[in-house]
Amino acid sequence: MVELQKRKKAPEKVTTRKKLKDSIVEQNEEDSEDSISSSIKKESKKSPYTPIDTDKVISTGSTLLDLAISGGRLRGGGLPGGIMIELHGPSGSGKTALAVDIAASIQFKGGEADILDPEARLDKEYARIYGLELDKKNYSQPKLVTEVFDSIYKWEPKNKNVINGKIIDSIAALVSAKEMEDGGDKRGQKKAKDLHEGCRKTSVVISDGSKLIVFTNHEMDGEYGKVTPGGKAVPYYSSVRIRIQQKIKIAPEKKINSGKMVKVITGVLSECTIVKNSVDNGYRTAPLYIIYGQGIDDVRANLQWYKEMMNSTKYIAVDKEYQRLDFAIRYIEENNLEGELREYVIDLWEEIQDKFKNDRKPKRRF
Repeated sequence: MVELQKRKKAPEKVTTRKKLKDSIVEQNEEDSEDSISSSIKKESKKSPYTPIDTDKVISTGSTLLDLAISGGRLRGGGLPGGIMIELHGPSGSGKTALAVDIAASIQFKGGEADILDPEARLDKEYARIYGLELDKKNYSQPKLVTEVFDSIYKWEPKNKNVINGKIIDSIAALVSAKEMEDGGDKRGQKKAKDLHEGCRKTSVVISDGSKLIVFTNHEMDGEYGKVTPGGKAVPYYSSVRIRIQQKIKIAPEKKINSGKMVKVITGVLSECTIVKNSVDNGYRTAPLYIIYGQGIDDVRANLQWYKEMMNSTKYIAVDKEYQRLDFAIRYIEENNLEGELREYVIDLWEEIQDKFKNDRKPKRRF
């Protein structure tokens, strides 16, 4: 692990839309998108949380979720290696979408991304939407809890200088060997015991920082509120737990040739809440826009969030402003300005966090 350092000073923050526009125009004359992204090196600040190797951090596919997870530790945030995480929430909230996008980020950075799919419903076409390539080597359909953990114990990634991941979607679909016997597991405890033993061993196996384990889990109504299947092992051993809750369905209205206005649901907006975080501060939230046929729409989320935080009446598309969100998205993508937009979102997010920074002296002990 690299030694934690103070975060490198970010570029001067823009506090008004006019300053934003002037600043970006100057920056565009001096720097290309590649030089901007490469010039900002991720550095982490001193913290009482889990150490972060800043050379081994991958994105969730959402800038705002990356920041919610570890934005207080290193510029841009993201997921470090050497931990287990759990994505849980109701059906249709976006757990699989987020898990697959994380796998795509791992693959993009040169790591191995293995999908363990006990639900047997992930196909190549769906994965390809998110930029993930699946084949027989990185896709399997285990049924038993022990099969999942056996694959983790025996796993030796070729490149340990990057993050490699195993994504298990989902815990709810796994069974114990005892459940498959004629008598079954009448007390329903063997699955929980297998998960507890497996997580305990896994926490040791992945400690070198080159492995990331991602579990998804369903959320159901229990006697005392919302519960997740499989006992307490995964919640306990996970360093990061993200609850995903669908907020609204995205349904734009358009006029067809007959003149009639028609609404079609094209995606969903979910909210991610960091309900447990051993990496940075907990209980931060982030929006997650999932567009059918597109995947996680980071540009849409960044534009919407920036507009709201800047208290603007228009969408600020780096060096232009638009009344309509779809026009702003098109401008960003056609001009390859995703990187610049991301940097300004990070700047503003850090500015907001600085407003709530605790500057008190250390506690005095007696």
